[in-house]
Amino acid sequence: MLNVSDVIKRYGKVTACDRVTFSMEPGQVTVLLGPNGSGKSTIIKSITGFLRYNGTITVDDLPNKGVEAKRLLGYVPEMPALYPNLTVGEHMEFIARVYKLQDYKGYADELLQRFEMSDKVKKFGDELSKGMQQKLSICLGLLPQPRYLLFDEPMVGLDPHAIKELKMMMQEMRKDGRGVLVSTHMIDSVDMLWDRTVIMQGGQVRANVTRSEVEGGDKSLEDLFFEITEGTR
Repeated sequence: MLNVSDVIKRYGKVTACDRVTFSMEPGQVTVLLGPNGSGKSTIIKSITGFLRYNGTITVDDLPNKGVEAKRLLGYVPEMPALYPNLTVGEHMEFIARVYKLQDYKGYADELLQRFEMSDKVKKFGDELSKGMQQKLSICLGLLPQPRYLLFDEPMVGLDPHAIKELKMMMQEMRKDGRGVLVSTHMIDSVDMLWDRTVIMQGGQVRANVTRSEVEGGDKSLEDLFFEITEGTR
């Protein structure tokens, strides 16, 4: 289980995350939903260990900043961070070496094929369009097949085919018993995927609901989201 408990993150006098608490089970797609500036990216970066914070984050009961926990986590940032002088193929090889992956080439080829990148293997990072960079970033995050994969606004800049493939891969990860955490402000991009949604506003968790809870109530996820974010709750 990925567990976030009472996480506080401040930038000077600004509180970006205020006692954020939620958890994600393996085999579950959890969505962090909220408008821009609600603290979603901050909590994602806190989970990955990129930021200092107060509170507790554990990955299968391991402190998230430890090496063992980091091996269980994967991360696809909102803005791709590629090496301009490495080709697409070399990026995949680099990740494989970092994670000490064995017999990875078949899966690497499958990922590139599914995201229509097979003909870009020899292209350098700075030769790719923004959409292609995003697709490569997703392939790099998927390649180690982490137990928990964190996506920050993954649909932005993707073409329809890539969005379809990404959604299918999220469903496949769920069936494999792996956890997926998706941060987004676009409700319709995750409408058919989620098992649990955590709605954030002003750095706080304002709702934490399962699909069954929403479907059993009288409000849709969209209704709940706008009720919270537009200040009527």
